[in-house]
Amino acid sequence: MHPYPAAPAPPRRHALPAAVRAPLEGRTWREFGYLLVGLPVSVVFFVFAVTAVSLGAGLLITFLGVPILAAGLAGCRALGAVERARARALLRAEVADPAPLRPARSGLMAWVGAVLKSGASWRHLLYALLHFPWAVFAFCVSVTFWLYGWAALAYPLWQWVFPRYLDQPGIALFGDSRGRQLYADTPFEIGVVSAVGLLLVLVTPWIIRGLTTVDRLLVAGLLGPSRLDSRVVELESDRGVVVDTAAADLRRIERDLHDGAQARLVALAMDLGLAKEKLLDDPQAAARMVDEAHGEVKTALQELRDLARGIHPAVLTDRGLDAALSAVASRCTVPVTVEVDLPARPAPAIEGIAYFTVSELLQNVSKHARASRASVDVWRAGDRLMLQVQDDGRGGARTDGGTGLAGLADRLDAVDGVLVVDSPRGGPTSVTAELPWRSG
Repeated sequence: MHPYPAAPAPPRRHALPAAVRAPLEGRTWREFGYLLVGLPVSVVFFVFAVTAVSLGAGLLITFLGVPILAAGLAGCRALGAVERARARALLRAEVADPAPLRPARSGLMAWVGAVLKSGASWRHLLYALLHFPWAVFAFCVSVTFWLYGWAALAYPLWQWVFPRYLDQPGIALFGDSRGRQLYADTPFEIGVVSAVGLLLVLVTPWIIRGLTTVDRLLVAGLLGPSRLDSRVVELESDRGVVVDTAAADLRRIERDLHDGAQARLVALAMDLGLAKEKLLDDPQAAARMVDEAHGEVKTALQELRDLARGIHPAVLTDRGLDAALSAVASRCTVPVTVEVDLPARPAPAIEGIAYFTVSELLQNVSKHARASRASVDVWRAGDRLMLQVQDDGRGGARTDGGTGLAGLADRLDAVDGVLVVDSPRGGPTSVTAELPWRSG
């Protein structure tokens, strides 16, 4: 699949502005439900954590304290799984599970040691202690604004219901110092109360979103994987990408040698053998066969040069990126301007990745972009090596869907690089790559 698929469907447009839609949106009700359920859940979490840790710490003078403390931390991890599931269901917050426990050996004490050494276990305990006061605050604020807003907005309804059944002018808004209850019973007062209620109804969803933003940060920061764990997983994934890429390159080189230069050299050896046999009997035929073999040698040498250039071009080693990219641009099917502005040569590994990145991007321009011209710019910005390839083609390039750009993005990600594609339908296309700068 090439990197220029059809354009996606345009986003859906809403007739009402977001401020008017917010009170009735499903997101608002889910987040409000999250805050309502959060209080009893946090009470259970807090009571369990304080009880288990206090009991375990109090019994540390005996051999029971350490296992009880470990069991308490394990229980906190289990309750943390419930909190992550609640955040996924109601907040749509995709929080990954922390790294699992990895005891060095089997047995109860090995498991206890793994629980106590795990930073995730102590972060779950910290979440239980911090979330309880926050849940009380968020519950009170959200319920207060929610109830007062809808009650004030519906005040004309109360004004109509209460006189009929309770023989009073409506809901008491507040009381004075003498204990008398004050009501809004004139049309103007009722309108003011209803307008204030409408304002509260419109503001409450954004207050709820602000409160749940704090919950998202707490869940992601304390119940998710640590930065170190995430970095280890990322490095393991990058290592797999590098290994797969190296294996694919080796298979490509082996295939090119076997199907190209090697097969041609085998045929050349057979032709020279036949020419040797005909040398005495038919010198003219032998001369023609030697001449054909000479042409085959030139072709085989050109294939070997192309293969060597694909592994690592000599011009890149000898003269650097400017000359190497100019050579690649000269082989492109459209005119390409190259501008390289570097204070020094980067490390050979980074230089090679930059070369092959530009080479693959220009191949995409030649094969798929339908462009009339293109440009390549290379410069250094701080501790990053920047590459940008632009063309005036048909656009629509993407990095998803298994395209060649997706593989290129994976290769750059393996060395802490970034690939950004800006390619609207109809063009132009601009692909920017960032690589870490390391001096050569």
